[in-house]
Amino acid sequence: MSDEVRSFRIEIPQADVDDLRRRLAATRWPDAHAEDWSRGVPIAYLQELASYWGGAYDWREHETQLNAYPQFVTEIDGQTIHFLHVRSEHDDALPLVLLHGYPSTFVDFEKLIGPLTDPTGHGGDAGDAFHVVIPSLPGYGFSTPLSSSGWEMARTTSAFAELLRRLGYQRYVAHGFDIGAGVAGELGRLDGDHVMAVHVTTDPGALALLGMPLPDAPPGSAEEEALSHLRDYQTEGVGYLRLQGTRPQTLAYALTDSPVGQLAWIVEKFKEWTSEAAELPEDAVNRDQLLTGISIYWFTRSGASAAQFIYEAAHAQPDWGTESSTPTGYAVFNALGVVRRALDPEHKAEHWSEFAQGGHFPAMEEPALLTDDLRSFFRPFRA
Repeated sequence: MSDEVRSFRIEIPQADVDDLRRRLAATRWPDAHAEDWSRGVPIAYLQELASYWGGAYDWREHETQLNAYPQFVTEIDGQTIHFLHVRSEHDDALPLVLLHGYPSTFVDFEKLIGPLTDPTGHGGDAGDAFHVVIPSLPGYGFSTPLSSSGWEMARTTSAFAELLRRLGYQRYVAHGFDIGAGVAGELGRLDGDHVMAVHVTTDPGALALLGMPLPDAPPGSAEEEALSHLRDYQTEGVGYLRLQGTRPQTLAYALTDSPVGQLAWIVEKFKEWTSEAAELPEDAVNRDQLLTGISIYWFTRSGASAAQFIYEAAHAQPDWGTESSTPTGYAVFNALGVVRRALDPEHKAEHWSEFAQGGHFPAMEEPALLTDDLRSFFRPFRA
């Protein structure tokens, strides 16, 4: 196996961009059965968003912005792994790997790159500088196509540990959300000799998605109402997970052939999982940033391979082994007290932050809060 790391640029053929616009314009729309989000994405909303994606949205502008960051690919365990590697001008910066989840890409972290690598240029101190590595999960974005079956969390963790070794980082820290939170935690357990600390973000909805038991709350309290919503979501909101975890190939045809199908499949999660104060997904995250991530899913056909990753994870035999001794910090967005009672009932976590704002995608929703929390938690681990 070669350790070669090659430079990479995003260069989507113009024929693919034109094909996307043609398909969007030729969409065969279903009848509308609800004007709100109770049965999924409302047709009027999706028609307007699809029209913008196929018209005013400028893929080339965002492709150019992304290509301003140093990008690379390397082959690990037979799989192409794509990643950004943005080194700080501060030589003593702390190496930090940022790990995305589903339905996300490395684009989620775009607003963090500048403040993390160049803190003095963004109102921070030089002592908080990071060298940033942002890999794409196998089967996601430009870490495609999948070279084989069997790519799930443990195999991905081993691949990313090897990636950090190839980059020459003997000591580093990790942050992740969603699937990335699981990989970050596994890095702390499996590569603890090199991982100094792990930081993860979560939100109350994650408890429902993970199927964790939800405790009771005082009758009539705001928390009781929130818990009732989470219990409903445990049955009403996990259809996407069950389908991808059981029949990913059947779904793959729709996600690969219909851009509106891929758009609806992802944008629903940005409605469901972002801040409750946001009426629409673009009220919580930047619309162009959202569409750039979805465009990457479309151009790389990774809606299908991301579903395969979820299938593999659902059918993997977890190696729970011993618990990680790596210091771990948590940041909870759209916080409820129930999250800590479920995840850290004995208050053993080295760091626990709660924010009323945001939701499942804090790097997009609340990048300043997340940046400050990363700086704060990782500060003691600098040598």
